[in-house]
Amino acid sequence: MSGHSKWSKIKRAKGAQDAKRGKIFTKLNKEITIAVKEGGNPDPDSNPRLRLAIQNAKGANMPKDNVERAIKKASGEGGEAFHETTYEGYAPGGIAIFVETMTDNLNRTVASVRSIFSKNGGNLGTNGSLTFLFDRKSVFVLDGNALNGMDHDELEMELIDGGAEDVEYIPSEVEGVNDIEVTAAFEDFGMMQSKLEELGIEPKMASTPRIPKTTESLDVSTAKRVLHLVDKFEDDDDIQNVYHNLELTDELLAALEEE
Repeated sequence: MSGHSKWSKIKRAKGAQDAKRGKIFTKLNKEITIAVKEGGNPDPDSNPRLRLAIQNAKGANMPKDNVERAIKKASGEGGEAFHETTYEGYAPGGIAIFVETMTDNLNRTVASVRSIFSKNGGNLGTNGSLTFLFDRKSVFVLDGNALNGMDHDELEMELIDGGAEDVEYIPSEVEGVNDIEVTAAFEDFGMMQSKLEELGIEPKMASTPRIPKTTESLDVSTAKRVLHLVDKFEDDDDIQNVYHNLELTDELLAALEEE
C-alpha cells in the first residue's frame, strides 16, 4: 500500500523553506496559543489540539522550554488573540493558491496577502472559489525507528483498520531507516489518532493539509514565478500554510536543484 504521494513531493520541493527554523517556531507558537485558548485548558491530555501542537513542535525540534513557555503565556489572562482565516487566489499561469493564516490583526493580514499576490503576478480571489480544487486530508508521519517492534505488514493492516487510505515509506533523518507517512480522510483524523494511541505510537508530525485533486504543469520559467510567490507567502509570519496545484515536474525539480 505504498506509493509516491503528491503531498510528499510538494513538501520535499519546499524543504529549503522549512529549514527556516525561526519562522517554523513562530508558527508553532501561534498554534500552541490558539490550541490552549480554544481548548480551554493547558493540559494536553484533555486538549487534543494542544497535544497535536506539542507533537508537531517536537517533530520540528522546537526546544521543550520554548513549548512550555508558549503554553504558560497562552494560559495567562489577556495576551494575544489569534484568528484563523483563509484566502484564495491565482498565481502566474492560473495556478490556484490556498492560504491559511493565523493572525492577531485581520486588516494587516488581508493587506499583506493582497500585496503579495499583486506584486508577484497573481491576484486575490473570492473565498470559496477554489476550495473544490483541493481535498483536505489527515496526514501523520511516524518515526520508522520507533514502531514498537511491529513489522510493516502488520502495521499497515492496523493502519488500514484506523482509516488509512495510503501508507508511504519516506527517507528518515536516520540512515537506513524509513519514516512512514499515513494519509487518511480529513474526517478520520480522530480515528487515526486513536488507532496510533492504541498502538503506542506517537507521530512525529500530524496535519490536515489541502492536497490538490489535479495539478497543472507550466514551463519552468513560469513555474519558478509561482514558487517565488509561494516563498513570499511562506516568509510572512501571519501565514501558517500555503497550498497550490502546480505540477512539480522532473524538469522543474532538476532546475530548482541547479540553483
